[in-house]
Amino acid sequence: MTDLLTHDEYLGLARGMTFPTAAFVDGAYRPAASGKTFIAENPANGEALCEIAYCGAEDVDFAVSKARAAFDDGRWSKLHPAERKAALIRLAKLIKRNARELAVMESLDSGKTIYDCETVDIPETIQCLIWHAEAIDKIYDQVSPASDDHIAMILREPVGVVGLVLPWNFPLLMLAWKIGPALAAGCTVVVKPAEDTSLTALRVAELAAEAGVPRGVLNVVPGTGPEVGEPLGLHMDVDMISFTGSTETGRRFLRYAADSNLKEITLEMGGKNPAIVMEDADNLDRVAAHVVNGAFWNMGENCSASSRLIVHDAVKDALLDRILAHAREWTLGDPLDPAHRVGALVSKAHFDKVCGYLNEGQRVHMGGKSRSGTHVEPTVMDVAPDDAAAREEIFGPVLSVLTVKSFEAAIALANDTEYGLAASIFTGNIKRALRGARALRAGTVTVNSYGEGDITTPFGGHRQSGFGGRDNGLAAHDQYTQLKTIWVDLADDADEAVG
Repeated sequence: MTDLLTHDEYLGLARGMTFPTAAFVDGAYRPAASGKTFIAENPANGEALCEIAYCGAEDVDFAVSKARAAFDDGRWSKLHPAERKAALIRLAKLIKRNARELAVMESLDSGKTIYDCETVDIPETIQCLIWHAEAIDKIYDQVSPASDDHIAMILREPVGVVGLVLPWNFPLLMLAWKIGPALAAGCTVVVKPAEDTSLTALRVAELAAEAGVPRGVLNVVPGTGPEVGEPLGLHMDVDMISFTGSTETGRRFLRYAADSNLKEITLEMGGKNPAIVMEDADNLDRVAAHVVNGAFWNMGENCSASSRLIVHDAVKDALLDRILAHAREWTLGDPLDPAHRVGALVSKAHFDKVCGYLNEGQRVHMGGKSRSGTHVEPTVMDVAPDDAAAREEIFGPVLSVLTVKSFEAAIALANDTEYGLAASIFTGNIKRALRGARALRAGTVTVNSYGEGDITTPFGGHRQSGFGGRDNGLAAHDQYTQLKTIWVDLADDADEAVG
């Protein structure tokens, strides 16, 4: 467990912090070609942190050209796997050495609580990089069962230059989810961080250079979607895009691929994730703790958040009493105070969007109000199945409660959505749990718990929650590699037909 500092100590670190402000391309910080900048704000209080390079298409071209040169000359792609592994492990160690700086920077830039940054985001970022690094020299190619006159080798090769487009809700952790397997595979990358949360990606790129990752291999180009994301998606020399964010934006990357070079696309997008609680669920107090964590962790700014509670009417009242008791422990306030579990939403625009749902409930059990800055109280409210709060991804600390009278009705209601990222089912009947897990149309289903699995398990969605691949686990390496068959003819008879 990380030893946390006091609120005053974190405030002192924040006051003395120096922020990265330029794009990181070809091993060095560089201003935007236009000279433009944009202001990075602390969403908790609206104060300016620094001015960051406002990059555009010219910067994307430059970064892609450097990534292409680095890939083609083999300084990383042809490096011995053990050497790539060693560099990524050195990077993980440098992140650990600078963990507190990165945690404070992440909290200031995103509104995330320092508690989560210190105890979840930073440790899991380090673990993710080490896990993928250790996999580099343990993923084997194959030889197919060809005839005695042939050998058929099936090889994995890095896909090439990859664009990594990050969300703002887990800036550092999602960076690790993507650069871990991408760099492990031997790809070179151009990272577009979310414009609201660019700071830690820029700092990690600097640390990667210090760790010995060659120049041009890891590039970070900050800017907006239209100015950086679109040129990256349309670029003819980018071989693949991995995107995490909204479903609406994910669709655009599919169009960019179609309109350019048919680059590979992997999308991890939104969710409206159900937590089903049946009448035979064991230990309602434990169930309530999982539901609250799933709904309010990271202010509900989580694509796998348990935003829909689908509860059997026989236990609804008893469960809600316990949910409200646990939710009161999730105090709201300054993200740099480690006593708080709920911080600020990432921006004023997102705050306004979330507040638009607060009057959607038929009955508000707790919360339902906003506070100063971009803070929203943890909210629990009854909704009807057709309410916007029951169907649309709110991405805030709002738990929508729906009541059912049967297992079949719970499954049907859970699946009545365009999404399919994650789901949970709570029941004391293991057969019912497994039948429900099989029936739920979601990429990850947890039984009697909330979660996303861990680094070893693939994470991604069905339907409009995902496309083209998975993060985490060895499956994550698949999206950054392509297969090549080498067919060798061993026949002695030179006249034998090829094939």
